Amino acid sequence: MRHLLDFEGWTEDDVRAIFETARAMKEVLARPIKTVPTLKGRTVATVFFEPSTRTKTSFELAAKRLSADVVSFSGQASSLKKGESYQDTLKTLAAYGVDAFVIRADAAGVPHQATRWVDAAILNAGDGWRAHPSQALLDAFTLEEAIGPLRGKKIAIVGDILHSRVARSNAELLAILGAEVWFAGPPPLLPRHPFFGARVTARLEEALKDADAVMALRIQRERISGGLLASEEDYRAGYQITEDRLALAAPGAPLLHPGPMNRDVEIEGTLADGPRSLVLAQVANGQAIRMAILYHLLVGGGS
Repeated sequence: MRHLLDFEGWTEDDVRAIFETARAMKEVLARPIKTVPTLKGRTVATVFFEPSTRTKTSFELAAKRLSADVVSFSGQASSLKKGESYQDTLKTLAAYGVDAFVIRADAAGVPHQATRWVDAAILNAGDGWRAHPSQALLDAFTLEEAIGPLRGKKIAIVGDILHSRVARSNAELLAILGAEVWFAGPPPLLPRHPFFGARVTARLEEALKDADAVMALRIQRERISGGLLASEEDYRAGYQITEDRLALAAPGAPLLHPGPMNRDVEIEGTLADGPRSLVLAQVANGQAIRMAILYHLLVGGGS
């Protein structure tokens, strides 16, 4: 495992190795002193050409928990504003001796290109609409904690599927784990060609029926202004996850959301804060999963 760009070539054993390490990292995070010297002397750069709260914070905390030095880069306050390219930015940071780059970009493929530009481990923290593999890993890890092995389980993912890198990476990873993935959302926000074997429907009830877990995705308000949705009210009426609609799923089916959440749009507020919500468990597990990823890249066979 030299880089984490997507799940091409991964096996279930590869996923299980990450999960096993993440469980060990959760034990570290439960201690009064939440650090170990695993990456002492290593440098991790979080390079976010696009804004982020959860992913950036959890990767930086993960690196610090492993005793790495952390360089935090934000595109909003950098030489990018003066015309510097992504390539030159990364090469500049690499000259400081960076061992791993955590990269988020608005354009698909930037992390892949980075593997050619710099001699360091590259972790894709989200590139355009294409992929967000660490989010999918923490989602699947959180799901297995809640409902056990995912082989044969039906997972419904609801919302803006077409523009969602989270949907793509989850479909790719859940297929490796043997789950049956259903996508549901308004027709303009569904892909014309399903990916990674996922089933696609505009009928929310069909996707939710007997689902073992449900994930809601953020409705991006720019899609409404662009004419792909009539209004937020229209989306709520047809696709908001409510108590009544969640009752179509399997008894006790948990509810996930990768964030950021538009409260009372994608999910009814009482559900988001209720006992079936795994939203905060996803956030907490993000640290452990990202610690595990850094370990496997920089210690367990990476650079």
